[in-house]
Amino acid sequence: MPAALSASQTSSSSNGSSSGVHALESRPLEPTVLSPLVPPLVPEDVQDARESLQKVPQPTIERLSAYLQCVRGLRLAEVETASSTQISQGTGINAAQFRKDLSYFGEFGTPGLGYDVVELEAHLSRIMGLDQRHEVLLVGAGNLGSALLHYTGFPLRGFHIVAAFDVAGSKIGEEINGVPVHHIDELARMNAQLGATVGVVAVTREAAQEVVDKLVAAGVQAILNFAPVSILVRPGIVVRHVDLTSQMEVLSYYLRAR
Repeated sequence: MPAALSASQTSSSSNGSSSGVHALESRPLEPTVLSPLVPPLVPEDVQDARESLQKVPQPTIERLSAYLQCVRGLRLAEVETASSTQISQGTGINAAQFRKDLSYFGEFGTPGLGYDVVELEAHLSRIMGLDQRHEVLLVGAGNLGSALLHYTGFPLRGFHIVAAFDVAGSKIGEEINGVPVHHIDELARMNAQLGATVGVVAVTREAAQEVVDKLVAAGVQAILNFAPVSILVRPGIVVRHVDLTSQMEVLSYYLRAR
């Protein structure tokens, strides 16, 4: 594996598409609230639910996080009931589009009254799988990786980085914010015990594909890629690209166009 595995830069690639992943939030976060009014799925419903979720259009999935963030904000503002117009104002997404997006997942709200905020937050959280804990592996314990390990927003949303990996001898054996750093060669063996299904790639472009291959071989099914390069995965593996430099370049365009 290239010695450049431990990435110190914070640029990455979105492969020309929107990442749908927001930048690290500076404001304090609140943990996800799950309403007792929203019953958990029973085993016989799980397969039907998975089949339904697979039919949801990609743009709708992209908007769910915006709806959830808006609803969280309304709850923190002690708003008990919200209309689709209020949610539209909070997200910048058309109210009719919001209602259509929700329709893929069932019937929500009361005509003429709106949506119970706590209940809607719980429904959206469950739809997005945030009603369960997600174990996460991070590869690349350089500057960016260290920053991600210190980010408090992940555990508040149910994403727990349980192990980090690198190749740099100076990193191996360290603990960063309580998370141990192991050699990358230990990844498969350790994940056989940890069972993590989410991986975060914070390495150089030269090392990214090999790292992703190792994560997939170890059982990881979803990957958040900060490396500035497109990567290839087999069908069934979900990859999200976060390109911070690309976003800055887009901002530069808008500044020049003023």
